[in-house]
Amino acid sequence: MADSLRGLAGDFKRFLAAQEEEELLDISRPREDAPALSPAALHQAGAFAAQAAPKMAENSTLKVDFPRAQPQPAPEENPVNKTDKTRALADLAEVIKTCTRCPLGATRLNAVPGEGNVNADVMFVGEGPGFDEDRQGRPFVGRAGQLLDKMILAMGLAREKVFIANIAKCHPMVDPLHPEKHGNDRAPNAQEIACCRKYIEQQIAIVCPKYVIALGGVAAKALISDAASLGALRGKFHNLHLDSVQLPKPVQIIATYHPAALLRNPNWKKDAWQDLQMVMDQLGLKGARK
Repeated sequence: MADSLRGLAGDFKRFLAAQEEEELLDISRPREDAPALSPAALHQAGAFAAQAAPKMAENSTLKVDFPRAQPQPAPEENPVNKTDKTRALADLAEVIKTCTRCPLGATRLNAVPGEGNVNADVMFVGEGPGFDEDRQGRPFVGRAGQLLDKMILAMGLAREKVFIANIAKCHPMVDPLHPEKHGNDRAPNAQEIACCRKYIEQQIAIVCPKYVIALGGVAAKALISDAASLGALRGKFHNLHLDSVQLPKPVQIIATYHPAALLRNPNWKKDAWQDLQMVMDQLGLKGARK
C-alpha cells in the first residue's frame, strides 16, 4: 500500500510540474489576439516604470522576502493502527498454517506462526518450533520457552507485551517418520529457511518493533547480513535489512544465545543477560523488582 501511495504521489507531482510549465509557456508566449502597442504607448509605459521604480543607493542589494511554507507536523513513525496490524498478522497466520512450500509442511502436526503484542517494542525470533510447540501451535512453550519467559520478566516486561516467533514455522525433525519421539528436534536447513524467510520478514514489518532479539546462531545468521558466527555478532546492535519487504521505520537487531543453549550451558546466562541489558538500557527498562 505504501509503495502504491508513493507511486500516485509521484505521478501527481509530475502532473503539477507539467501544468506549471504549460502555464509559464502560456504567460511568456505572445497572444495572437492581444492588440499591438504603438511606439508612443511603449515610450509612455517605459517613462511610467522609470518614475515608479524606487532609486537604490550605491553598493546596496535588493532584498526580496518570499513567503515561507508553514512547517508541517512530522509523520508518525508507524501510522498503521492496531486493528490493521492485528488483521494483517491474522491473515498471514492463516497462510502459514496451510503452507506446504517445503517438506516440513507434510510432517508437522501444527504450524507455529507466532504470537504476541502487535505493537511490541521488542520481538524475539528463534530458529524453529520443537516438540511441544508442534503440538500446541504456539512458540516457545516447552522448557526453553519457560526460560525465555523468565528472561522477559527479568527485563521488566511480560510475554503479553512482546512478540515471539521463529524463522521456520514448522517443526524440523531428525526423524520425521516418528514425530511422537522426544529429542527429535533439529535446526532448520538453508532450504527450509529460504522457504519461510518471507513469513518472518512480513511479521517483523507488520509489528515493526524497535528491537529484534535473535535467539541463537541460526536466527542471527538468517537475519543479520554478512553474519559469521554468533560470537562475532553478540554485544552490539545491527541495522536490520529485510529481503522481501521494506520496513516502515528503522529497526535494530541484537543477537544472543538461544534459551535451549542456556539450558545446556548455564555459564552462558551471564553473557545473555548482558545482551538483554543493552536493549533494556535503550528502552529505559529497570528490570523486574526483587
